[in-house]
Amino acid sequence: MTAANTSPRRPLRIGVQLPEVERPVRFTEVMAMAQAAEESGFASVWVGDHLLYRATAARSERGPYEAWTMLSALAAVTERVELGPLVACAAFHPPAVLAKMAATIGEISSGRFVLGIGAGWNTEEFDAFGLPHDKLVGRFAEAFPIIRGLLAGERVSASGRYASVEDAVLLPEPPRVPIMIGSNGPRMLSIALPHADAWNTWWDDYGNTAEGFASLNARISAAAVEAGREPGDILRSACALVMLDESAPERPIIPEAPPITGTPTQIAARLRELHEAGADDIILVVSPITEASIRTLAEAVALATA
Repeated sequence: MTAANTSPRRPLRIGVQLPEVERPVRFTEVMAMAQAAEESGFASVWVGDHLLYRATAARSERGPYEAWTMLSALAAVTERVELGPLVACAAFHPPAVLAKMAATIGEISSGRFVLGIGAGWNTEEFDAFGLPHDKLVGRFAEAFPIIRGLLAGERVSASGRYASVEDAVLLPEPPRVPIMIGSNGPRMLSIALPHADAWNTWWDDYGNTAEGFASLNARISAAAVEAGREPGDILRSACALVMLDESAPERPIIPEAPPITGTPTQIAARLRELHEAGADDIILVVSPITEASIRTLAEAVALATA
């Protein structure tokens, strides 16, 4: 095996992240956005799995709706788009319970659920909700085999420092739930890449450019080889920041990772560049994120995926 991705290029698919920290948004608006994304040709919709963001100089204190409950509701009011957390925090729930939740949404969505998962990072929300956050990668290392095994239909027993299960099994039998690892950390990759279906990265981790993504993607291919996988077997997913109104940004503008802007044709061209750099799926993080924004981007999505 080599680190080169020699599999045929997958067709580009474009998703969108629904509101998280931008402003308070009620469920009716979130539901309308998800349905608008489906009607506008998006392939997937995603929600952040966070509990609380403390106030900063740029925004007031924010608390998004609980991700799993939201995803279950969105699964019931959509028909075609894939859905998933971007990404689920493995430390928020006991791993077997998390697997049960994923299997349930997989059933509600008729197989459209993707389990994006990571270790977590925002210590302020852990503290606020009374959740332990020491040794997050170590906790993930124990949780991931339990989650993966249960979703594969196995009976799982494990005894660890942070997680233990005894002859756990998911009933009814779980549907197929793809697993997407949301991390660039070497240890996290070594844990998840031997088994993950997909890998995702946030837009500022690669500078929001095709060149930056190609460089990071090559490192992931090398990590896949080290994990004993054919690089082409792991789908590559890139979040990309798109700014439709630069006068009032809902996401911070980082000079090292400038947003994608312009006409639908120009936005589509940038998305195709990311595809050529190795991104199979692109998840748009849109500023501002509204139903109107999602519908406005329909033309760019159609052009990029034509």
